[in-house]
Amino acid sequence: MTRSAAGAWHVPDDDLRLYAAGRCGPPLLWSVESHLVACPGCRDRLTAAAAAAEPALLDDGWAGLDAALDAPVPGPLERLVRRAGVPEPTARLLAATPALRLSWLGAVALTLALTAVFAHAAAPLVFLAAAPLLPLLSVAVSFGPGIDPTYELGLVAPISALRLLLVRVVAVVAVNALLCTLASLTLPDLGLAAAGWFLPSLALTVLTLLVATRLGMAAAAAAVGVGWAVLVALTLSAPFTAAGQVASAVAAAVACTLFSRRARAFDPSRLFPRSAFTRRLR
Repeated sequence: MTRSAAGAWHVPDDDLRLYAAGRCGPPLLWSVESHLVACPGCRDRLTAAAAAAEPALLDDGWAGLDAALDAPVPGPLERLVRRAGVPEPTARLLAATPALRLSWLGAVALTLALTAVFAHAAAPLVFLAAAPLLPLLSVAVSFGPGIDPTYELGLVAPISALRLLLVRVVAVVAVNALLCTLASLTLPDLGLAAAGWFLPSLALTVLTLLVATRLGMAAAAAAVGVGWAVLVALTLSAPFTAAGQVASAVAAAVACTLFSRRARAFDPSRLFPRSAFTRRLR
């Protein structure tokens, strides 16, 4: 350090140039940094020295600072799925799923709670019929134009649109299944029959994916949901008997097989005509 005419200590020019070039090591580095924090004059001299000696280094420093300030901050869901081993790009697209937002999950949980209360007081069939529809609604808002705010980003992301769809569907169905399971525990009088919603829910989800290759996700979910409501209205508790559960499992397996043959329908070039898809990228 050097002493000014007023008796104050300041960093010598040579040390400032070393610090600006990133070649200043401890313990001098610690002394310079502690002094720069308290001395505006030396900070101004440092800026001038860096601009004169290493303009590119100063530009890189500002660019790095801008990048650090503008970097997106991962939310709780994104941090959770990244800890589970999901790659960062997939985790970011998964975290943007509308059906995994707290507001949506809160609405699903409230609906399930009210349905369970009503089923406990009146008809258990109400819960068994309604529970498969809630994961279906969540799947409907997980992927598709006009619903998913990151839909077009997902199409041009360096991952398969089908993979993104399946990752989101699995995550949504898993979370909704957990909520439905918790709601089932409030109906102990049903015994194992309280889990009768699971296989129909699985079958309806896979069937929605299959129909979505023709109609789109929202329309497919609406069509499948209406079909389920009509089936329950006509057959009452038949889907929740042993035979009905077997039929649901078979339907899910058949729908999976057919969907695997139609999976290419979710390729971006098929979702949009080539000219329209190109215009969206510009």
